[in-house]
Amino acid sequence: MRIFSKNLRLQDITIMYFTALAALMVILVASYQAPNNAVEVSSLKPNPSRPLPPLPMPFRVPLDPRGELQLAWNVSYTNQEIYMELRVAELRHGVVLGMSDRGELTNADLLVLWDSGTQSYFGDAWSDSKGHVSLDSQQDYDLIEAKQKAEGYYLLFKRPFSTCDPRDYVIEEGTVHIIYGFLDKPLASLDKLNLSEIRTGVQRVLMLRPDTPPPTLPPDVQMLDVVAPNVIIPNQETTYWCYIHNLPENLAKNHIVMYESAITPGNEAIVHHIEVFECSPDVPAVPGYSGSCDDKMKPKKLNFCRHVLAAWAMGAEAFYYPPDAGLAMGGPGSSRFLRLEVHYHNPLLISGRRDSSGIRLYYTPSLRRYDAGIMELGLVYTPVMAIPPKQHTFYLSGYCTSKCTQTALPSGGIYVFASQLHTHLAGRGVRTVLVRGGKELEVVQEDQHFSTHYQTIRVLRKMVNILPGDVLITKCTYNTEDRSKPTVGGFGIMEEMCVNYIHYYPRTQLELCKSHVDQGYLQKYFNFINRFHGNDQCVCGEVSVTEQFSQLEWDEFTGEVLDSLYNTAPISMHCNQSTARLFPGDWDKQPIPAVTSVLEKPQYTCKRGTLRTN
Repeated sequence: MRIFSKNLRLQDITIMYFTALAALMVILVASYQAPNNAVEVSSLKPNPSRPLPPLPMPFRVPLDPRGELQLAWNVSYTNQEIYMELRVAELRHGVVLGMSDRGELTNADLLVLWDSGTQSYFGDAWSDSKGHVSLDSQQDYDLIEAKQKAEGYYLLFKRPFSTCDPRDYVIEEGTVHIIYGFLDKPLASLDKLNLSEIRTGVQRVLMLRPDTPPPTLPPDVQMLDVVAPNVIIPNQETTYWCYIHNLPENLAKNHIVMYESAITPGNEAIVHHIEVFECSPDVPAVPGYSGSCDDKMKPKKLNFCRHVLAAWAMGAEAFYYPPDAGLAMGGPGSSRFLRLEVHYHNPLLISGRRDSSGIRLYYTPSLRRYDAGIMELGLVYTPVMAIPPKQHTFYLSGYCTSKCTQTALPSGGIYVFASQLHTHLAGRGVRTVLVRGGKELEVVQEDQHFSTHYQTIRVLRKMVNILPGDVLITKCTYNTEDRSKPTVGGFGIMEEMCVNYIHYYPRTQLELCKSHVDQGYLQKYFNFINRFHGNDQCVCGEVSVTEQFSQLEWDEFTGEVLDSLYNTAPISMHCNQSTARLFPGDWDKQPIPAVTSVLEKPQYTCKRGTLRTN
């Protein structure tokens, strides 16, 4: 077979060769520089028919410790969409922004802005179990605008809450772990990117916020700053700084109607979260203190300052009380001592930085109709509630029973308008649900991506009315895969809690509505498990509960029986008044409230017309 004609000249062959080579190069360049589905940023044209979100964006948070990235956003509940604006102070060769279950770089939902050396691209992407990045076949981040301004490079884009793409993150109420990264060199192809090889970080935010306008403040409102006294931030990654603030003597009763953060300029990326606690009125004097909250030499009376007055976390906006209610400050039966706690996150180990951050309280002497109150729901702080080691998922539930609400609540009930969820390091999720007549009626608050490193008071989108006879169940999810010993309940950071501090009005004498398993039934559990494993010399009752848990032989059966115990055994109720005394009644060996009907899991409408259930 003759491939070439004998009359074909060498010059013709050369031309054919270079033509084929040029065609191959065009194909290769196109495959590397014009990835399928990605947007070429330079070709983006303004679309006058596309509605822009209201500006400026109401919610914003710095993402990295240097303040190079700032994320702002707005929420459209009508369209089930979030508009986001990312500011990059100094754009090099691109940025990565994404969301994952707990801030992991693996199996993350991403958007990437990158340049190939000649062109810039924007695309929806995802990372696999090893951090390798690929462009998503379904592009759900809609780029609206990309523009260089004096303050930096701005990207304006939007995304639905849910996309029906199994690789995408469902944006729902609760904590969202935002991951970010910087690209310091061009990318010939996005699939050359591995997130483990670039500078990255994580930030936590509440993306879905109430869309109701804040109430108007009264004309006689006054301000009180509870702030750190010009402290030098330690050059270590994590510091909890405590300071005792004294209120004026003989302060008359006022109502706190709003509070917000007061952050020292320049420290916005270091001040992570702030809390203000009221000290117990039973403690007549609390000594002055300004220092580490973990200092073993700090005054012991600081431990009596646990009543949460205000809480703020990075990215949170001002907190407003409902128009009919305010939180009492001053007057008879109150303490004039407040404990400020500031969490500094200083991963760059910056030295010599001074800080006077804290909380600014807005209060009025014109008292509103109702005092607001704070009530603790969930589990009592006790080692009888424990989590086995090596657990991917383990649940504990605390109950506020119908008997307690029937005893303590007024006939019209109370209205819950905000809550603060709380666990320690093993906590992964918290959910409080209202049960009426044995049926789950509505969720008070839920966060299935909860992190103990992000705890703030969350305003409910809709107030919840709790009536006498209602039941409140607070269920916490834990993960102890990294632990070889059981985790018991208690105050230590390596122990666990399951709490929801609900903010409500009108204030009642019910300050704590929590439970724990009956200790007699727990002792029966210890006896049974020890005998099952051939240990007939049980020391049950002779040593502490913590020690009994640690002496058990932990296998799958031991954990399953403990789970069954917690879900069936009688409970002891703590239906406590503000004096810390129980309401009159028999609160031991109470049955676990029966739930005959549960709420369906929320469904989200996707742009392709189907539904995805979380």
